[in-house]
Amino acid sequence: METHIYQPSEVQLAAEDIKRGDLVAFPTETVYGLGADATNETAVKKVYAAKGRPSDNPLIVHVSGIEAVEKYAQPLSDTAKQLINTFWPGPLTIIFKLKPGSLSKAVTGGLDTAAFRNPKNQVTIDLIKAAGVPLVGPSANTSGKPSPTVAEHVYHDLKGKIAGVIDDGPTDIGVESTVLDMSTDVPAILRPGGVTADQLRAVLGTVNDEKHSVSGSEAPKAPGMKYKHYAPNAQVYIVDHDSDWQQASHWAAEQPTKVGVMTTDSVLNSANWPANVELFSLGADVKSASHLLFKGLRHFDDEPDVKSILTEGFRTDGLGEAYMNRLNKSAGQMHFEIKK
Repeated sequence: METHIYQPSEVQLAAEDIKRGDLVAFPTETVYGLGADATNETAVKKVYAAKGRPSDNPLIVHVSGIEAVEKYAQPLSDTAKQLINTFWPGPLTIIFKLKPGSLSKAVTGGLDTAAFRNPKNQVTIDLIKAAGVPLVGPSANTSGKPSPTVAEHVYHDLKGKIAGVIDDGPTDIGVESTVLDMSTDVPAILRPGGVTADQLRAVLGTVNDEKHSVSGSEAPKAPGMKYKHYAPNAQVYIVDHDSDWQQASHWAAEQPTKVGVMTTDSVLNSANWPANVELFSLGADVKSASHLLFKGLRHFDDEPDVKSILTEGFRTDGLGEAYMNRLNKSAGQMHFEIKK
């Protein structure tokens, strides 16, 4: 299959691909998503095949407003509507109980719930409206690899497997949306993201933000809960925020292969780096680091000589929780301390 790179002005062409049951990657404020008609089970199954995604890993349904949610979900509470009015469009995915038979089990991973999001990107809103249907939209990458934050990442992973990708430049946030489960008695954060727990508490009062794990036989309710994610070819090691980067530099110098270093500018400028280190800037703070994390991991995926990547960790508050969630999954919880 030829994969077209569409410009934002060519949304109508991309919508025609969707109507034919083909796949088109679209931009959001978080990462690029892989779009298919959420009401077309055959098209949805193509998403799993293109990504190599496990079939029990549910998909997020992207909508252009609350009306589509009300069509498929059970009646929304006043609190749910308040959440939507506060955070949509934006980086918040909300899980609701469905009306029986309203969406295919291919969308829901076999569950009676579905996750909905209204992305804050006008190009994709236009695409949803032009297609006339909600779109499933997992990250537009090979399953398990770092999520795509520019159209080139999508093309690299899925060229020949999808009909097209709409190129709207780099995404703004760089890590996926917060996933909030509203199908339980106490709303629960299943994945941290651009909307923080404190922001949700300001609307809901009580939020369960304990870390959720999924057993081998259990179906996950949201993406990213069960399977390995965001991993480049090289082993990632987390260098904790209070660690000595000069020690990390000494360790890197002793390695027989090339070492990637992903950290903020202040650290890049404070250490003496050996010749076998390749540097990648994460900018000034956790906000820029979140925006650049997946780009950096993909950068080193194109460097086959890099066998280890030392990456700066941040405190797990605010956006730092989402950043560290993704980094821990990329590293398989491996910290630099165990390599001293």
